[in-house]
Amino acid sequence: MTPEELQRKLQSSFTDMDEIPLFKDNLNARARGEFLFKWTVRFSAFTAVFIMSLLLYRVLQDGLPWLSFDFLNRFPSRLPERAGIKSALYGSCYIIVLTTIFSVSIGVAAALYLEEIAKKNRLSQFIEVNIANLAGVPSLVYGILGLAVFVRYLDFGRSVLAAAATLALMILPVIIITSREALRTVPNGIRMAALALGATPWQTIWSHVLPAALPNILTGVILALSRALGEAAPLIIVGGVTYIAFIPESLFDSFTTMPIQIFNWAGRPQVEFQGIAAAGIIVMLLLVLTTNAFAIILRNKFSQKSRW
Repeated sequence: MTPEELQRKLQSSFTDMDEIPLFKDNLNARARGEFLFKWTVRFSAFTAVFIMSLLLYRVLQDGLPWLSFDFLNRFPSRLPERAGIKSALYGSCYIIVLTTIFSVSIGVAAALYLEEIAKKNRLSQFIEVNIANLAGVPSLVYGILGLAVFVRYLDFGRSVLAAAATLALMILPVIIITSREALRTVPNGIRMAALALGATPWQTIWSHVLPAALPNILTGVILALSRALGEAAPLIIVGGVTYIAFIPESLFDSFTTMPIQIFNWAGRPQVEFQGIAAAGIIVMLLLVLTTNAFAIILRNKFSQKSRW
């Protein structure tokens, strides 16, 4: 059969398919499904943005009159006009820095081992399944675990160190999973090229694979730390208090955080404390946005360096 005859036969077959009612019905059904799915996603996104905008407007309306430099520089008080968020702000900063050090170092190292070094056997599969299950465990369970292990068994006490270790343990599965997915996006040709040029497996991972995966790893770290910064339940179980009139100076000092302090203010019967709680929410949002912006700048910087 000549190429011209083959082309005419293919064209005639496509023309015959257009005349089949079932084929046209499938096309119409898929078009209707695509239209419905597209507008469902648009409506869901609009609804979420609308609700968040209403909440943000209400928080700004109630909290901006109470927001000032004195509010940031005063300790909590039973009097609304003297209440401040200084101890909670410092406590959140200390805890999130320690949490970042613990979780990122251990999480990325575990992801590198499981993805690049460990053999694919039943043990590694068992570990992977358990890590995936731990990512969905409620934060209260991690609070109970932190109370049993860090506060009592390791005798850290109700301290900054125990709180940071509990939060690090809580977000560790998320960082491991996202880091492994980031490592999988690195083309295998980079590994093969480095090994072919005489690099050792460790040099290949450290100098080529990790820099290429770092932007996506930082994305997972941003999401995990944002969750840790807004958690209150596990810290209350570990021993976070609602009133501290000093700044923690040691890893074994008592602590409070902004979510705990905001929760305490929101439960007060005085109307003024509702505005103070809204002001605390604004400060916490600014801290989260600042932390995320810094991480995004680092991600973009490494992304430009590691383009292949």
